[in-house]
This record gives sequence, structure tokens and C-alpha cells, in this order.
Amino acid sequence: MSEVIQALWPYATCFVAALVLTLVLTPLVREMNRRLGMVDKPDPRRINKVPIPRGGGLALVAGVTVSFALFVVFSGRPAMAGFSDMAFLRLGLLAVTIALVGLADDRFSLSPKVKLLCQVLVGVLAWWLGGIGFKDLWPWLPTWLDCIMTTVWIVGAVNAFNLIDGLDGLASGLALIAALGMAGSLVFTGRASSTFFYFAFAGGLLGFLRYNYNPASVFLGDCGSMFIGFTIAVLPLCSHEPDSFLVSVGVPLLAMGVPIFDTFLAIVRRSIRHLINRGEKAAEGEVMTADADHLHHRILRSLGLNQRKTAWALYALALGCVTVGLVGMALKSQSAGLWLVAVTVAAVVIFKDMARIELFDAGRLLSAVARAHDTSTRRKIARLTVPLYLLADIIVLAVSVLLVRWTLFGSVERRTFMTLIPIHVTTTFLFLVFFNTYRTVWSRAMLSNYMRLIAACLFGAVLGTVVVYYLPGKSHTVPLRAIALLYAMFSTMGIVMARIVRGVVRDLFYAIDCGRLVGRKDVSRILVYGSGLRYRTFRRELVRTTAANTRIIVGLLDDNLLIRGQYIGGVKVLGTLMEAREIINRVNADTVIVACEISPEWMNIVRKTLEPTGVKITYFSFSETEVK
Repeated sequence: MSEVIQALWPYATCFVAALVLTLVLTPLVREMNRRLGMVDKPDPRRINKVPIPRGGGLALVAGVTVSFALFVVFSGRPAMAGFSDMAFLRLGLLAVTIALVGLADDRFSLSPKVKLLCQVLVGVLAWWLGGIGFKDLWPWLPTWLDCIMTTVWIVGAVNAFNLIDGLDGLASGLALIAALGMAGSLVFTGRASSTFFYFAFAGGLLGFLRYNYNPASVFLGDCGSMFIGFTIAVLPLCSHEPDSFLVSVGVPLLAMGVPIFDTFLAIVRRSIRHLINRGEKAAEGEVMTADADHLHHRILRSLGLNQRKTAWALYALALGCVTVGLVGMALKSQSAGLWLVAVTVAAVVIFKDMARIELFDAGRLLSAVARAHDTSTRRKIARLTVPLYLLADIIVLAVSVLLVRWTLFGSVERRTFMTLIPIHVTTTFLFLVFFNTYRTVWSRAMLSNYMRLIAACLFGAVLGTVVVYYLPGKSHTVPLRAIALLYAMFSTMGIVMARIVRGVVRDLFYAIDCGRLVGRKDVSRILVYGSGLRYRTFRRELVRTTAANTRIIVGLLDDNLLIRGQYIGGVKVLGTLMEAREIINRVNADTVIVACEISPEWMNIVRKTLEPTGVKITYFSFSETEVK
């Protein structure tokens, strides 16, 4: 037992010393910042309801650096095993430097561009003076590329924790989980002696969390969040394991998963809104302007949780990501599979989270471009249509060849790229040109146009297979008709999908628009009577006016009992006209649109049936009249 205590004593000392010093310093820094006027006052974007001092991260910086420096001096141990003490000292000074830049921003509100310039400069100096980078993981990296990657890694982490710091205790709690997770990855590889600073950092974070947890009495500010981001980014590059992706990059990436994901969404969201509002002087159009659509804001709004529960939800997500990385290290043979599962789950979460805001904004942008009244803009879009089809077709045809080779032969050889792909792509492309597929307006295509497309793919597959057959090379063990039919099937499916993707994307944005509108009280909720051609035409008009839409179809009425409960155009048939009163009350509809051809007598029946409900009744039709 005494040996265990003796072995754990240095780690406990680092942790406790930083914890105690940060606990003592934080109230002092809090009061100092209050007197200096460094206070976050409530506003529409902020969550705090009372003025709270910011810049409290200065206590964290002092608590961690001073306690760890004393530990190194009095214990005589290296700051990090396998890493130069002088280089570690330089990185420590750079960490303090970036914290001071953040403190200046907390006090004087620096320009975002000035802050970014300082972050880039510190990142470059960390690579140059600290001797860190990705070169030990990937020795083949050119020096200039290693510098760029290291700088981007550091700047990205700094801004990730800066952006996520919008909730009491969130950034400090996520950093605590990240620090312990990365320390755990080193313990798994037998490098526990490199984790002293990790434990000091964790102790400081826990000490600051005592005052930063909801209800917070002090905020990290840019001083603390930028120091945290820099430290989290630099530590794995100092204590890396050569040729180990999980230790050097994998676990740190997972540990920073929540802040990185939030930063990615913020960049996408703000860039799209900047393009939408380009030319206007609206603040929301600026890429570097803060907004209230970060992960914690969304969870607070959508789930109705309080600050504590929201923070714990994100803690759990971060802890789950770290656990995936550590389990992957423990089960090395299955690590690739675990990473695949993690990436798949992350992709689902990303798409689900983006759908309500980022994808809707993207839809607004695309709709604005597509409906531009500027003739030159429309001309540019029209000129891009055919080249985009050409590029998509070439990619589809090349991928089809690869799929055929993999399906029939189980491997893809060099000959596939050098000979087979050029031949099949060229022959099929010639037939696509011959059948005038690039002169077709595919948004208005008919069955005959698609038959031409299928014929072009079939003839191209046959000719390409024949050409390959007579080339010198290996004998064919698979019947040529199997190769030709499989290639024709793959290429036809891919090219047809490329033609209909525009309509699919349009319907996707309409579905996203409906999800946005469904909770609003100023939106008209429509029941459509009739599910035939007129209904489909009406729905298409709604889809084409997504950006300016204030109406949503909540259901269909149709007297055909055979289609009750089925979906037509993504909308459910709820019942017949005789059931309309009960259905209107159930779905809270305010308008009924008659989208079918009916006689005047039956229109009177419709009016009398719906009159007690008080809903508005309109008639949608298309007709032909003679021009005189």
C-alpha cells in the first residue's frame, strides 16, 4: 500500500496544489475585475440575468502555472518526460501570452481580427520555439505544411473553447473531461510520467469550476477560455506517442468533440448568413459576429432544460466521446470499428442538429440565388448547369467501373485506373452526347428523355466492354454480358440520380421549412381537399416558394376510402369530407383548400359542411381560356 501511495503522491500533489491555489485566487480576481468594470451585463444574446465579473480565467492561469512551476522546482522532476524543459517553458510563456491577449479583450473589447492575428502568431511561435507539430506522427510532412497544420490546430482549439464558453461551467467542465481523458490515453500507453501537468491543469479547472458552476459568480472570459484552448491543443503535441494516431490526435479530437462540433456549425452558419446578408449592413450578416445559436442555446430552447441540466447533457456527450477513444486504445484490434461507429453516430447528430438552422439558412441562400432577378446572375447559373452535369456524370461513370470491378473480381487493380475507367467513361459519354442528354432541361424532363438516358448508358456499357475485351491483357473469367449489364445498371442509376437530385433537394428544404414553421403561431395551417394532380401542383408551388412561405399543409381530405392513412407528397390522408370537422379541430387547421374538380352543387355541400368550423375556404384550379 505504501508503494502505491508513494507512486501516486506526485500526481496528487500536482492536482491538489493547483486546486487549492485556484480556489484561493479566484475570489480575489473576481473582486478585482468587478472593481475594474470587467462585468458581463445581461443582453438578448447572453444567458446570465445579473451582472457577473468576467476574466476570472486569470486565477486559473496563475493557479495552474505557479503551482506546477513550484512542483517542478522542488521535486526536481522534468515538466514532461521525453520533452525538453526549455521547450515546455517557452510553451508555458506562450500560454500566458495568449491568456493576456484574452484578458485585454475582456477589458478593452479587442477587434475579432486583432484577436485572430494574435492567435495565429502564438500558434506559429508554438511550432517554432516549442518544437511541437505533427512531424513525429507523419514524418513525411513538409516543414511548411507541418507549421500550417499545427497553427490551425492551435487556433481552432482556442476558438472552439472560446465559442463554447456561453453557459455556466460549460467550458471549464468540458476542459476537465478532456484533460483527464488525454491523461488516461497516456496511462494506457505506459507514459504516466508525462501526465503531471495534466493533473495540475485538471486541479485548476476543478478549483475554478467551484465558482463557475451554475449559478456562476465569475466567468472565464476570453482570458480563461483562450488559455484552456491553447493548453488542450498543445499538451498532446508535447506528450505524443510517435506513430500513434489515437494518442497524438484521436483522443484529443474526441475530447474536444463538443467544442469543435459547435465551432464547425458556427462557421457554417455565420458564413451562410453573411452571404445571405451580403451588401446589407446588418450585424447578423458578419462572419465573426456572435449569435445565439450555439449548442447550449439550442438545447436550452428545444429541450427546455435549465443551465445545469444543459451543461450536464454536454458533459455526458463529451465523456462518451472520450470513452470511445479510450476503449479504442484498450481494444486496438477493434479500434477502427469503434472509430467507424463514432463517426457514424456523429454524422447522424450533425445532420439532425444542422437541419433546423444551418440547412434552412442554406436553403434560403440557394433559393435567393435561384430566384435572382439579375439577368447576369441567372445567365451564370444557366452556364454552370451543363458543366455540373458533365462533372457529375464523369464521377458516376468512374465510380461505376470501380463498383463493377469490386463486385465481380473483389479487387481494384492499377489497370482499372489506367485503362478501364478512361475507356468506359469515354464510350458512355459519347453516347450521352449522341442522344442529346446535355440539351435536355431535366427539371422538365419526360419519360422519353429518361429512356434516351438509359439507352445511352446501355450502349456505352456494351461498346466499352467490347473495347476492353479486345485489349491485350489478362483473360476474362467473368462473362462479358455480366460486366456490361452490371456497369449499365450502376451507371444508369447514378446518372438518373444526378438528374433528379435537384427535385430531391428542393423537397428536402421544403421539409426543413415545414419543421421550422410548425411551431409558429403566425403560420397558416392548411387542409387540402383532394389528392390528385391539382393538389400536387399546389404543393409544388409551395415547395418552389420556400424562402417566403408562411403556409404549411397539415393533412389531406379525400373521399376515396382506399387511400385513407396513406401519404401523398409526404402528407397524410386524414379522412373524408364528412370527417372534416373533427379533423380540423384535431390538427388546428385554419384554411381548407379545394384542389379537385367538383360541381357547383358539391361545392355548396363543402361550404355547408365546413361552415360551422369557421375555417377559410379557397379553391385552387388551373384552366385554359381563349385569348381574344
